[in-house]
Amino acid sequence: MRLFAAVLPPAHITHDLAAEVAELRKLPGADALRWTGRPGWHFTLAFYGEVDEAVVPDLSARLERAARHTEPFTLTLRGGGQFGHGSTVWTGAAGETATLGLLAERAQAAARRAGLPMTEHRAYRPHLTLARSRKDPVDARPYTALLAKFESRPWTVAELALVRSNLPKSGIPGEQPRYEPVARWPLGRSG
Repeated sequence: MRLFAAVLPPAHITHDLAAEVAELRKLPGADALRWTGRPGWHFTLAFYGEVDEAVVPDLSARLERAARHTEPFTLTLRGGGQFGHGSTVWTGAAGETATLGLLAERAQAAARRAGLPMTEHRAYRPHLTLARSRKDPVDARPYTALLAKFESRPWTVAELALVRSNLPKSGIPGEQPRYEPVARWPLGRSG
């Protein structure tokens, strides 16, 4: 199964973001982007790819330990940017982002200790993907300019999730992957 560790924003935060995305989708050229829907909004901490089901219990135990050793922390969604000169538009995080980065490191270490190859070593940059270009990169400046003014309400990150990514199989253009939390662990020693 295709898995990743993530922080999932609560419904009231995705509601705030949905209002902002509705404004972004009114901009000229927005139809050249494939927009991620609310069910797909998350902060990926560690992408594991295809994981053998036999490894999931060990990975889960290690992620539970990582969650227990990370105290709850506060985040907001803020601003935005692009990757790949217009191939991906995203919103970022503000608040206790150092703790978010620490949780990402722990989620990656959990995978390595469970025997998963974590070969991609990039500095963690918290972002929540809003849209990707359908084919050619787009001029993302109007989107990032509007996102520059965006800030959600703060929320307390209180759990770590292990999420399954179900890729589309229908062949319908624009169909989105389905994300399914398979486990959640509360943050902090009391969890």
